[in-house]
Amino acid sequence: MTNTERPVVVERWHRVTETKDLTELETLIADDAVFRSPVVFTPQEGKAATLAYLRAAVTVFGDDTGFHFVGEWYAPNSAVLEFVAELDGVHVNGVDMIEWDEQDRITRFTVMVRPIKGLQALIPRMAAQLGQA
Repeated sequence: MTNTERPVVVERWHRVTETKDLTELETLIADDAVFRSPVVFTPQEGKAATLAYLRAAVTVFGDDTGFHFVGEWYAPNSAVLEFVAELDGVHVNGVDMIEWDEQDRITRFTVMVRPIKGLQALIPRMAAQLGQA
């Protein structure tokens, strides 16, 4: 599953996704963080936007989706985490590409999701969480 010891940032992200404790995100995200969505073309810049997307994702992939990580790869100050879940019977497979600074705060978070049916199942749920429905 891993190619080296799990970085602190990844441990903290796992804790957030497992416990659904969103308060941990506040100290995990850098002020100048950038979030890249599988749907929105423009990068979402800043801590507030990044927090909004990550909180929404943690909520959408709640306990009843079977969300879990199936692979992890690390490099200095970055990681790729592969996940799977099911939204109303639709399989979702994706990756979180995470980069962080020297203070172990996430500076870039990019999400990619497949297949198209999985992405189509995810879009309205994320929009509802983000207040865009």
